[in-house]
Amino acid sequence: MKKQFSRREFIAMSGAAAFGAAAPSAVGTFGGIGSGPQVAVQLYTIRDQIAKDMPGSLQKLASLGIRTVETAFWPNGVTVGQAAGAVKAAGLKVCSSHVELPVGDKKAVMLETARAFGCKRMIWHGWPEDKRYSSLDGTKELIGLYNEAGAFAKENGLQFGLHNHWWEYRNKVGGRFVYEWLLEGVSRDVFFELDTYWIKVAGHDPAAIIAKFGPRARLLHMKDGPAVYNDSLIKDKPDPMVPLGRGAQNVPAIARAARPNIEWMVIEMDVVATDVYQAIRDSKDYLLRNKFATV
Repeated sequence: MKKQFSRREFIAMSGAAAFGAAAPSAVGTFGGIGSGPQVAVQLYTIRDQIAKDMPGSLQKLASLGIRTVETAFWPNGVTVGQAAGAVKAAGLKVCSSHVELPVGDKKAVMLETARAFGCKRMIWHGWPEDKRYSSLDGTKELIGLYNEAGAFAKENGLQFGLHNHWWEYRNKVGGRFVYEWLLEGVSRDVFFELDTYWIKVAGHDPAAIIAKFGPRARLLHMKDGPAVYNDSLIKDKPDPMVPLGRGAQNVPAIARAARPNIEWMVIEMDVVATDVYQAIRDSKDYLLRNKFATV
């Protein structure tokens, strides 16, 4: 299998990219409450393909019947304006964007990203693990930062959200899991994008967690695979993932829990051992065939 960028490498590579002028032509869409989730794809899934041929990879994604994407970061030298132009040219819309935590000069980057993609949902990707999660005081400090970010987003007509990995659901501080402190302490102006795979990896039932978050969670990351916690995760080399419905995830249970509140099911795969486009197609088709989501 060809070399793929790890999440750490990809974020480091893209962090040096310049951010260009806004491209207002990319329009975001949002699923309606009660209408059931819609399907999107997190572009991190095809990061290697984007690095080689950004226009072609986005057009290939659209050819699979994908209409909406969630953006992440772009290769070094690609401005957010250029990326937005390529997304529009492929006929894709943007439901949400992963950004750095909007503090300091990252506030301007978040605003620029929102303008470029015509997207209101800005999500802190949450990588890598912040060591402040290892103590209650540190966790409360982060909650304060998240609330500041949420207030800043709201002041600018945006919505700010948090994306999880496994540590929020494995680490306990003050006798409770970190995610419980987040759910209790983070302002209701801040929404959650629950990554169902990392929740499963941490040893929880994703469907139960979705129900626990209720309307606080608006998006899900949908991925499947062995979903076991092991040393490879620490090395940023997760086990290969598989199309939805072919791994350890109970996708029907997740879908039932998602229907009342979740607006977007965002397909994502960190690593695959097969053709990534086929894995995306199979995942999309599985969700549509079982009426778990629409496009």
